[in-house]
Amino acid sequence: MEGLRNISGGTACPPYSRGPYVWDQHVTMSAGVSGANIPGKCWYVDGTNGAAANDGKSWTRSVNTIQGAIDLAGSDDIVYVAPKLITDLTGDPTSYAEVLTIGADTPGLSIIGVSRGRTQGGLPQVKMGSGSTALLTLRAPGCLIANMGFNGAGSTGGGILLDDDASTKDASGTTITGCHFKNCKGATATNAATGGAVQLGANGHSWQVLISGNRFYKNVGDVVLLGTSIAAPQDIVIEHNMFSGYAAHTDCNIYAGGSGFSSVKIDSNVFGQVPAVGGTNDKYMKLTGSLSGTLTNNVFGSNGRTFGATGDELVPVTVFMAHNFQEETTVAGGATGEIVRTA
Repeated sequence: MEGLRNISGGTACPPYSRGPYVWDQHVTMSAGVSGANIPGKCWYVDGTNGAAANDGKSWTRSVNTIQGAIDLAGSDDIVYVAPKLITDLTGDPTSYAEVLTIGADTPGLSIIGVSRGRTQGGLPQVKMGSGSTALLTLRAPGCLIANMGFNGAGSTGGGILLDDDASTKDASGTTITGCHFKNCKGATATNAATGGAVQLGANGHSWQVLISGNRFYKNVGDVVLLGTSIAAPQDIVIEHNMFSGYAAHTDCNIYAGGSGFSSVKIDSNVFGQVPAVGGTNDKYMKLTGSLSGTLTNNVFGSNGRTFGATGDELVPVTVFMAHNFQEETTVAGGATGEIVRTA
């Protein structure tokens, strides 16, 4: 727990005997996210105890759907989401069966799950179970998605789509953190190029995006940077994530197939088994086209992989590599157990 302060700015310390406290700045708790909301308002979602007729202004007056709260919210507001009461004890938590859209008229909106940890059963989970639309489509800039679960089982639209055309909608400045993604895929179950857990849309332009501290599991694609027909997205940071390591369900952990991305930073992530769904890619990453950036401080679960334009992992020479687990500085070849860059 860090950054706790009372309304006057003094440190709030145990035993907290003078509460309740009102926090005057952003607060981080156990890698999750909470915070003050000035100048916006707070809205509350409780799928178990809430009601559609409520005004959503407190937990006792919470609405029962996430989209219902999004529709009530305005710019810079926070939507707090409680997990539904788990009644099915077979392993899949009771979910919000919704397809969500954050429209261009609500920049700076935050959706924050009131979580019990970054696990599928600890987070509020969105799972539609059918359809070809992303579970969450984001069309407003400066939004935060935190402590939420997205289960794409039965759907073919993927998890979160950053839908941006640099004109009527803009998904730049998005932060996605502390979330859990499972079973997310696009139109096919064997090709990450058709969609995955976090997707930048084909129109591109989503600049300054942060994808940090998430858990990915059994997704066909984890982070999918699709083609860009407008302007190359810049400053995309992918850090501190645990990527899908269930090889038989994954085609590619990070896929970038667009015409250009500038300054993509892939840092301090954990990659498990080499994807081996038997599909189109079967790679940790495929970074094609005109792409620049860095690949640093990552851990790869499989040794003997080569990185380069013709390597096991397609990483162009415009992406600089350093400090990756067992990485060697050789240009080509290398003994078993090394991660090397090919020419």
